[in-house]
Amino acid sequence: MISGCASFSKGITEAFLEKQDAVDNRVCEILGPAFDGLKPNLYQAHGKTKVLMIHGVGNHSPGYATEFAEKLAKELDLSVTAKQHKNIKLTSPTDKTKKLGNLRIQRFLDKTKQKELLFYELTWSEITAKYKEILAYDNSGEYSFRRTKVNEMMKKFSNDTGPDPIIYLGESREDILTAFTQSFCWMASGNWEDLPDGSPDACWSKNLSSVESILKDHYAFVSHSLGSRIAIDGFQKIAEILGNKNKKQKISEKQKIIAMALKNKQLPLYMMSNQLPMLQLGRSLPEVNNQKQDYCEPQGKFYSQRILSKTPIIAFSDPNDLLSYAIPQKFADTYLDSRLCFEVTNININIAKVFDIFGLGEIANPLEAHVGYDTDDRVVGLIAKGIGGSDTAEIVRERCRWIETID
Repeated sequence: MISGCASFSKGITEAFLEKQDAVDNRVCEILGPAFDGLKPNLYQAHGKTKVLMIHGVGNHSPGYATEFAEKLAKELDLSVTAKQHKNIKLTSPTDKTKKLGNLRIQRFLDKTKQKELLFYELTWSEITAKYKEILAYDNSGEYSFRRTKVNEMMKKFSNDTGPDPIIYLGESREDILTAFTQSFCWMASGNWEDLPDGSPDACWSKNLSSVESILKDHYAFVSHSLGSRIAIDGFQKIAEILGNKNKKQKISEKQKIIAMALKNKQLPLYMMSNQLPMLQLGRSLPEVNNQKQDYCEPQGKFYSQRILSKTPIIAFSDPNDLLSYAIPQKFADTYLDSRLCFEVTNININIAKVFDIFGLGEIANPLEAHVGYDTDDRVVGLIAKGIGGSDTAEIVRERCRWIETID
C-alpha cells in the first residue's frame, strides 16, 4: 500500500510539473527605444555586417559560440557557410611572445551569395587560466570527496568563474583589453579573404581597411557577463589609442582619419547577463560623465570630441539570474563615458522556466538563468531583427511586451 501511494504521488508530481512545462509563460518585457537588430544592415547596398562575441567568466574553448552563431544565421536566412572557419592566435603588437587567446571567424551567406555575415568569436580565458591553477588543488580528490555531489558541482563552478572578475582588476586587465582591441582591429581589417589563419599575428593600423570601408561596414558586439565590462573598457581603450591621449607616441595621419570615421559610427552592444553595476564597484568615475547632451547632440559644445555617434546598449537580464542587473538611466549617465553616447534598452526576460511548487512558492534554476541567453529564441530574434520595425521576429511579436521610451 505504501509503495502504491508513493508511485501515485510521484505520478501526480510528474504530471503537475509536465503541465507547467508545457505552458511557456516566461516573461519578456522590453523597455527602451526601438532598435533595428542586424537584419537591416544585411540589406544595405554597401558594406559588410560583422559581429564580435566576447564571453564572460569561466574557462571557454574556441567554438563556444557556435550554436548561437548558427541560430543567428538561421534567423537571418543565411543558409550558406564557409567549409572551414578561420583562427587567429592573438598576440600583442608590442610583445609577440604574449598569448592573448583566440579569434575564431565564421562566414555566413544567403543563397544568392549577396548577403554576408562575418561572426568573430573572441576567446580570452587563456589569459586567466594560468592564475586559476592556484585553486586547482581544491578540485582534487583530496578535498572534493568530502563534499556532497551538489556542493562539489557548485564549488567547481565557483572556482571556475569567481576568480575572473578579480583577475581582471589586476595586471591581466591590460592583456584582456589588448585581446579585445586586437579583435576589433582584425574585424575592421578587410574582408574574409584578407584575414590570416592559424599562425600568431598582430593587427596594426596599417592592416585596417580603407576609411571608406570602415564607414560602410556595420559592426555589432555581443557580450556575456564580464564580457560587457571588457567591451566598454575596450571602446575607451580604442579611443585612447586613436586619440593618443597620453601623447607617449606620435599618432599617425591614418589613425587620425580612422578616429574621425568612428565619430560617425554606431556600435550596438548586446549584453547578456549584464553585470555593469556590480563591476563598477570600487572603480573611479569615467573622465567625462553626465554630459551626454554636450557630446552627443549636434548643437552640443563638445560634439566634435565625441568618440562614437551612438552606442546602443541592449541589456538582457533574467531576474532569476543572481549575477545580472538592469541599467537605470541614472547609472548610464553617471558611470558610462558620455563621449560614447550610450542609449540604453533594458530587456527583462525569463531565460529559466519558473515552476510553482504546489502553491508553496516559485522556483527557477539560477544557473540556467545565467548561462542560457545565447540559446533562447527570443534573445536571438531580438538581436537579429530588433523591435519596433517591420522585420521584428514573429516570436518577439507574440511573446514580448514592448514599452517604448522617448526623451
